[in-house]
Amino acid sequence: MADCVSKVELSVSCSDLLDKDVGSKSDPLCVLLQKNGGDKWVELGRTERLNNTSSPSFSQRLRIDYHFEAVQNLKFGIYDIDNSSVDLGDDDYLGGVELTLGQIVSSKTISRPLQLKKGKPAGKGTITITAEEIKDNRAIVLELEAKNLDKKDTFGKSDPFLEFFKKGDDGKWQLVHRTEVVKNNLSPTWRKFTVPLQTFCSSDLDRPLKVDCSDHDSDGSHDLIGSFTTKASDLQKAAHGSPVVFDCIHPEKQKKKKSYKNSGVVSVKSCELVAQYTFLDYVMGGCQINFTVGIDFTGSNGDPRSPNSLHYMSPDGMNQYLSALWSVGQVVQDYDTDKLFPAFGFGAKLPPDYQAAHHEFALNFNPTNPYCQGIQGIVEAYRQVLPQLRLSGPTNFSPIITHVASIAATAAQTNTASQYYVLLILTDGEITDFDQTRDAIVRASRLPLSIIIIGVGPADFKAMELLDGDDGVLRSTVGEAVARDIVQFVPFRQFKDAPMATLAQSVLAEVPNQVVSYFKMRGLEPPKPKAAPKA
Repeated sequence: MADCVSKVELSVSCSDLLDKDVGSKSDPLCVLLQKNGGDKWVELGRTERLNNTSSPSFSQRLRIDYHFEAVQNLKFGIYDIDNSSVDLGDDDYLGGVELTLGQIVSSKTISRPLQLKKGKPAGKGTITITAEEIKDNRAIVLELEAKNLDKKDTFGKSDPFLEFFKKGDDGKWQLVHRTEVVKNNLSPTWRKFTVPLQTFCSSDLDRPLKVDCSDHDSDGSHDLIGSFTTKASDLQKAAHGSPVVFDCIHPEKQKKKKSYKNSGVVSVKSCELVAQYTFLDYVMGGCQINFTVGIDFTGSNGDPRSPNSLHYMSPDGMNQYLSALWSVGQVVQDYDTDKLFPAFGFGAKLPPDYQAAHHEFALNFNPTNPYCQGIQGIVEAYRQVLPQLRLSGPTNFSPIITHVASIAATAAQTNTASQYYVLLILTDGEITDFDQTRDAIVRASRLPLSIIIIGVGPADFKAMELLDGDDGVLRSTVGEAVARDIVQFVPFRQFKDAPMATLAQSVLAEVPNQVVSYFKMRGLEPPKPKAAPKA
């Protein structure tokens, strides 16, 4: 998601608008505003004005960039336009609604009563907003081989690789894909690869493409073996058993030698266009993102009554644990329709007997129903139980990961892309069961689950960074690698003085790709989108 922002198109209709014009119905227009830091609203676009209607369906769509990892606050305002000025200050306000883009895309179609101001309805007026992602979700899948390539190395054969370029609108060649290097081989076969069609040829099957075949040198001075130009529509002619063959031409050699034919041939063995689904395809199709929280109550946090403790409540009722929970929870809660979030604690001794430490207890002390109502509900449960807990140890992550993984495993058995789980672990970073946790993560990487770990406090988070696996592949104790990268770790201290939203942006940026990578690995298509209700 990070490199390619999704664009969403919103279509708006209303019914039962207030009539502000004497003797006729209003002439409505819809304006879309987005909140930018603080309380500033910035206009993103407006629809056309329709004449004499109290139930308009606007044809002009409103476009907006979509970011999963941020809360995007939007305001839709309906105005009765009676003059030609662009300024809306002199037009009658017929009502509006405030929503987040997350609420709109997770519902796909959402209807709300219009309000003149908070708590004051605009008569019976309602607004309906439908979201659609704008994209070309096709990708091109290619398999190529070459024969009789020129030998470029004095010792041994060439080490060939291919580079594909598309012609930009400015006429310059832009690199769109590079294959792997096949060592010491003049008739190589490269691995099948997939590139989004938008990247490969700007979705234009007749856009000029250039392919360079070069000999790889470890010092970076790769030698060109030869090139050819083509277009995607030509590559598509490759059918199984009848490849499309291109002469690989080296321009210098062609100039020097009359009898020069080529420096080898490159053949396209197969070429197909396939649909590639996006995160929004899944969410708009009705996939639920289920959010679970695990909070570290081990002794290393310090006694909650002491101001040095990470669990110490400042006079405003906040601490690092709650700040991190708020920041991430605000974003994720829009994607979960029932807003019921299971919340657990680990590493504490519980009343009444304070015997052994529990490694996975319901934060609301209700093991049969650990659900809290919204993020606010988790915060309230936390504030209520904190004084009753005795912080203890050891710090075991694996029980809570295994618990959420077992729920995700049940969902996975439905063989539909309808449920995905995000586990947020808030911890001071000391971990006792590192090996069991590694094993639990490797098992979970085959399930619809992502794990976000936020490190609270000043500790050295070496172990947490190892679990993140960004620097290398995380392996289980028996050497099995994760099926996909599902852990994202960030230390809270990096965000302590930044606006609350930046923490969420950092930890959630990878989630959309993780959701898509899981369903792709399982070969599951998005659920069929819910039909829009009849107006």
